[in-house]
Amino acid sequence: MSERPGIMSTLGALIRRDLLLALRRRAQALNPLVFFVIVVTLFPLGLGPEPNLLQKLAPGVLWVAALLSAMLSLEAMFHSDFEDGSLEQLLLIPQPVFIIVLAKALTHWLLSGLPLLLLAPLLALWLHLPGEAILVLLITLALGAPVLSLIGAIGVALTVGLRRGGVLLSLLVLPLYIPVLIMGAGAVDSAAMGLSVGAQLSILGALLAFAVTLAPWAAGAALRISVE
Repeated sequence: MSERPGIMSTLGALIRRDLLLALRRRAQALNPLVFFVIVVTLFPLGLGPEPNLLQKLAPGVLWVAALLSAMLSLEAMFHSDFEDGSLEQLLLIPQPVFIIVLAKALTHWLLSGLPLLLLAPLLALWLHLPGEAILVLLITLALGAPVLSLIGAIGVALTVGLRRGGVLLSLLVLPLYIPVLIMGAGAVDSAAMGLSVGAQLSILGALLAFAVTLAPWAAGAALRISVE
């Protein structure tokens, strides 16, 4: 009798599978990153090269671009598996459904959130952010981007069985993204002005803990409802 695979080994196997599938669809994986770069770089061209103005707008611009980039790649989280029928097979594995959701959210973060974290300092310099604010930007993205992926997983799970559910998905997740946007951009703006950012970072950390604890379970329940 074969031994039942552990949760961590199952989680790792699911992440590897999704990463390999993403490598076969490189263009789809790169679209959010290209979108992020284009949105941020167009602002100085449209507003002019005034450093003080760009520095003032930079926190909001960077965070709004990061949020929209995350939303751009959300629908693919479960859609391809639902279309080819493999999602139903994944739901039959001898592990809780939240493991599947957690693997999908982690893969989404690895493909969208982590590259944004690496690109953000270069684009922040383009917008004349000071060094202290760039460090805070990285911290806020490290805390906030996983929250976007986890919350987005709930919306995708609710709409995966619907045709053209992209608009509904945006309406579902955007209100839940607003606190992350406010805290993230607010922390970077405070750092640029030399103010304390402890409150905003604490709230982002609490949102991350809340999302990690509840979002996989909620998305798992929604996924079963959508597939059935």
